[in-house]
Amino acid sequence: MLKTVRVEQLRLGMYLHSLGGAWLDHPFWKTSFVLQDPADLHKLRASGVKECEIDTARGLDVEPEPALALPTAAPAPSARAAPSQPAPQRTRLEEEAAIASRLCALARHSVTSLFDEARMGRALDVEGCAPLVDEIASSMQRNAGAMLGLVRLKTHDDYTFMHSVAVCTLMVVLSRRMGLDEAQVREAGLAGLVHDMGKAKIPLEVLNKPGKLTPAEYHLIKGHPRFGHDMLLDTGMASAVALDVCLHHHERPDGQGYPEGLSGEAFSLLARMGAVCDVYDAITSNRPYKEGWLPADSIAKMAEWTRAGKFDAAVFRAFIDCVGIYPVGSLVRLGSQRLAVVVEHNPAAPVTPRVKVFYSLRAQLTLPIEMLDLSQSGCRERIVGRESNAQWRFPFLDKLAVPQADGAAARHSNREPV
Repeated sequence: MLKTVRVEQLRLGMYLHSLGGAWLDHPFWKTSFVLQDPADLHKLRASGVKECEIDTARGLDVEPEPALALPTAAPAPSARAAPSQPAPQRTRLEEEAAIASRLCALARHSVTSLFDEARMGRALDVEGCAPLVDEIASSMQRNAGAMLGLVRLKTHDDYTFMHSVAVCTLMVVLSRRMGLDEAQVREAGLAGLVHDMGKAKIPLEVLNKPGKLTPAEYHLIKGHPRFGHDMLLDTGMASAVALDVCLHHHERPDGQGYPEGLSGEAFSLLARMGAVCDVYDAITSNRPYKEGWLPADSIAKMAEWTRAGKFDAAVFRAFIDCVGIYPVGSLVRLGSQRLAVVVEHNPAAPVTPRVKVFYSLRAQLTLPIEMLDLSQSGCRERIVGRESNAQWRFPFLDKLAVPQADGAAARHSNREPV
């Protein structure tokens, strides 16, 4: 039985089901666990959390306090219920960047912990990540560009973890574009966060191998969707959506995917969405065995694959609406013969994003960085084409595209960009 209690009423032996307030306010990366450590109890009471939910079927109840009994007319809300408050007001990219930066760091820690638990054979607390997904979804309602810009930064060592966070953010924004309600949006985001859990069963020397995989190694890699599905199934807590996306995000509409070769109606909408989000982040990321493609080049290549039946056409069109014709991180050429990198997509006018101008083609010199909003009235600049970094090999494009918080550069988990 779920019961809402004040933090002062907590005692050791209780099972915490969820914590009240924003996920960023409390000192734990997960919210569902048995309260056993006195230090955890002290940290919780010292935090900004005022109340939480306990599950009396899985732990101790509060000590009898008749005067403090909750009114029966106000039952505790479900931990996974969609927020009832109005949608957050849209913020400027620079305002949201600081929050998104902190969220990225916490998300990386959470996913790393999940993978560590999986590698050690421990039960996965998938529901414990739900508050993280709620915060990501809220941040992206305020300004999706902040999270989408930050999750592009990955090192070889943390690719698997940050790829999961990136797919989560892409699933959130795509779900909203597809018209799903907020509860479904968060369900899709959580599915994206855990879609690659099966890679915890793959030896790191295979997962991060810089050279070509042997047939046996490739067969092992292809087993990760089923490994992940079985791990999630064992928890008894994973949703049908998470199980579906985890097992089927490598399926293809033409039936040429794996592990089951699904096609037609058997290949669900959410799994089709997961397939698009997974591939986009994978091909735009630097890996031990290849350098990532620029976002605009990736969109062009995925359009070819969609025409060949590799992706659902309606889902891919919606995905382009989300990230833009020139996604964040794209290298573009302006009419003034200057190069710029895209820093924020403009959904209302996809061909006029915000960009940072940094290079003169005429002078063949770098320029002082200039931020331009191509959609502003009076701006005479326009994009005349996309550029490939294969020719220029600018090493700083990812860093340049990172949204900057007001007053300071946004930091991403204290890591240097690739």
